[in-house]
Amino acid sequence: MSDAASAPATVLVLRALGLGDALTGVPALRGLRRAFPDHRLVLAAPAGLGGWLRDLGVVDAVLPASGVRAVEPLDPALVAEVVGGPPAVAVNLHGRGPQSHRVLAATEPGRLLAFAADGFPDGPAWDEDEHEVERWCRLVRATTGASCGPEDLRLDLRLDPRPDLPAAALRAEDGDGAVVLHPGAASGSRRWPADRWAHLADRLVRAGRRVVVTGGSDEIALAESLVLGLPAERAVVTAGRLDLPGLADVVARAALVVCGDTGVAHVATAAGTSSVLLFGPTPPHRWGPATDVARHRVLHRGDPDRPGDPHGDEPDPALLALTLDEVHAAVEEMLTT
Repeated sequence: MSDAASAPATVLVLRALGLGDALTGVPALRGLRRAFPDHRLVLAAPAGLGGWLRDLGVVDAVLPASGVRAVEPLDPALVAEVVGGPPAVAVNLHGRGPQSHRVLAATEPGRLLAFAADGFPDGPAWDEDEHEVERWCRLVRATTGASCGPEDLRLDLRLDPRPDLPAAALRAEDGDGAVVLHPGAASGSRRWPADRWAHLADRLVRAGRRVVVTGGSDEIALAESLVLGLPAERAVVTAGRLDLPGLADVVARAALVVCGDTGVAHVATAAGTSSVLLFGPTPPHRWGPATDVARHRVLHRGDPDRPGDPHGDEPDPALLALTLDEVHAAVEEMLTT
């Protein structure tokens, strides 16, 4: 028997988006694993994110793909290399279609599982106001009958050995973890003002807390601005120093994460780390924590029926309405309960 004939059938899943999207899609991926236990589960996603989920055991292989701004056709050579031929099943966890549906249809799958769209009448109807986790689980349940839900969000994100960071930054003498502050976001509309972040860091350090400021390589200056004048043994910047597994490890070991509506919020949910989340243009009933809700405090001053622009350049008015005193009070309450 040839290797091709003996190879397991493949489920090809498209979700070529960012960190938060990847994590909110984990329950649906686990549902697909239950629906097709004898198939290889291949995720079409950015290589770094997909590789992380593969290493965590969520999927079996990764097909590098991009689609954060606009879904792009899958590279036929990569499809042939990674998938090995037409997939038995293709699943669109990327969007409502029909563009993303066509991307998967081009791989000539035996079945295409997706929401109903122009040219693709089969599948459940799209619900614009649905929580992101429930949306994709509903698709999996409706098309395969397999179970999945918010209880599938949790992941073991701690590393051994841990990232090379000052021990004092991550663990206090009394055993309490640090407070992680993540001031950045992909768009200006989801960034709380930097001066408020700096005042929050100052208050926490003065109260004896340890603070770790995280961020990407393009957020180093922002992160460093939060700790100017603060003692190095109590305020550490890791922006630009950690890969994704290292960042997730820091979040998993923290006492509390404070951030906006961004990917790190979903890392905290996946790790079971308590958080205070600052929402602005996007209502939290669509993207807020879907499990362990008592662990998370969501602050939002916007109208859930009139969301703002999540991709805007300026801080959303709903985000600006969150005062320093309000956020600090929520942080202290979460740290003492």
